[in-house]
Amino acid sequence: MEIIIKILIGLVAFIHCYILFFEMFAWESRGKKVFTSFPDDLFGQTKALAGNLGLYNGFLAGGLIWTFFINNAEWSTNISLFFLICVSIAGIYGAVTAEKKIFFVQSLPAIIAIFLIFLK
Repeated sequence: MEIIIKILIGLVAFIHCYILFFEMFAWESRGKKVFTSFPDDLFGQTKALAGNLGLYNGFLAGGLIWTFFINNAEWSTNISLFFLICVSIAGIYGAVTAEKKIFFVQSLPAIIAIFLIFLK
């Protein structure tokens, strides 16, 4: 069970590293493919804003990656839960306000990891 939890945490961290990349560095190219319901002319105007959002996603990824280096099991679990809950909430908000698929890409893996943590 512990290995599956670590894999899910790593997956969520990887997803957020990818989000950091396309929001900070490929907003006008990759962003258009991810957020298909947004008008094309919006991407140039919101490049700086998207970069800021990407940075926050990087912080979420960093927090999840940090949990792999915490030696105390209780602290590692608590920090993992904190960042997974943050990811879940952010994904739910994004699904409601931007694109529904954000829930499945961002929130669902985090929610599954949270569920497994509570089962162990």
